[in-house]
Amino acid sequence: MQRVISIAEIKDLVGTELGVSKWMDVPQSRIDTFADATDDRQFIHVDPVRAAETPFGGTIAHGFLTLSMLSAMHTDAVPRLREDNFGINYGFNKIRFMAPVPVDGRIRGRFFLKEARLRGPGRMMTTFDVKIEIEGVKKPAMTASWLTVIQFDPKDWPQQDT
Repeated sequence: MQRVISIAEIKDLVGTELGVSKWMDVPQSRIDTFADATDDRQFIHVDPVRAAETPFGGTIAHGFLTLSMLSAMHTDAVPRLREDNFGINYGFNKIRFMAPVPVDGRIRGRFFLKEARLRGPGRMMTTFDVKIEIEGVKKPAMTASWLTVIQFDPKDWPQQDT
């Protein structure tokens, strides 16, 4: 069950790890579905025979597939804000793809709250330093600085400082 916290508690959590998601499977079927959705059918992702001849030794997940799984990992790992009406992606300050995710690998997200600040009445911007780990691999698959905006009722924020 996902932990629920008050928006008033968020400032105390800046500088801490908020959570680690469960391991998520990356089978060939998920890679193929992503390839179909994005029209990115490079052989290293969808052709096991040809990909076996590369230094990867088999197919690998698209970097953008790994990135796209952040939302599900966030939902699994990060406490839900009680007063949150909705949140949206604002963007990324930095994304780095550090290691390939092999077919049938498992990945999980680790979320560190770097910043949370008001961006006007009823809006808070959060910055997460995120690391996506590959089970059994020392080097992360991806690191990112991810910005989101949370919309809430301004009366729910106890202090109006930025």
